[in-house]
Amino acid sequence: MSPRKIWIAYFAIDVVLVLLFALSGRQSHAEALTLLGILQTAGPFLIALAMMTLVSRPWVTHSRIWPTGILVWLGTVALGMGFRVLFGGTAAVPFIIVATVVLGVFLVGRRVLTTFLARRTVRTVNS
Repeated sequence: MSPRKIWIAYFAIDVVLVLLFALSGRQSHAEALTLLGILQTAGPFLIALAMMTLVSRPWVTHSRIWPTGILVWLGTVALGMGFRVLFGGTAAVPFIIVATVVLGVFLVGRRVLTTFLARRTVRTVNS
């Protein structure tokens, strides 16, 4: 797979993870699990994710954990919270904490996993 297709696939996985974050949050608060509702919750974070992905230049930095993964994670949380408030939502401290932890596990965890798998694949091919 070409480097361009790889980073686009990784971005698509990140989008799915942000959607899962929104879905699980809505479900735990007994909110409607409609497509519109999930997108309303995920929207600010998806915008932030797209912005941070472009800032991190994944076509150059690939899927590095440090500093790229940390930048994308913390930037997605910070900008996502800002957009959430700007769009009329709330950003209570417990939500900020949960979002930071869950998105950290998802976005950084995805990079840890894909880095491990990529190294394992290279070792297998070179053996």
